[in-house]
Amino acid sequence: MPHFVVEYTDNIKDTARIPELLKKAIQISAADGYPMAGMRGRAICFTEYELADGKRDYAMVHATLKIAPGHTVDEKHRVCNATFAMMKEHFAEIISTRHFLLSLELVEVVGADGETLKFSNIHHFFES
Repeated sequence: MPHFVVEYTDNIKDTARIPELLKKAIQISAADGYPMAGMRGRAICFTEYELADGKRDYAMVHATLKIAPGHTVDEKHRVCNATFAMMKEHFAEIISTRHFLLSLELVEVVGADGETLKFSNIHHFFES
């Protein structure tokens, strides 16, 4: 963990630099002490959407930062604020040239009985 999931509208696909955004988000989480082996970044481009009143060529990026439970409020605020500041900087050109909706939410992932099911054979690459 964490997982950084980005949803965005296809009308910014050519200018959004999504792979770069995913790498930046992972770097922020790693710098904040989250374990690299569990990090994942992924994006979903929407071709069907309705934004606001639908009267303009609006664009949207919504990101979800999924983390395991157990972090303090300060830790959550720190990683969210750093990630959102990075997102605003990353999309500065789009923000300055078009109608744009940008959002980030933090989700603590808790599965059935307080656990999530997962498997990874890459953790040994990050052991010291």
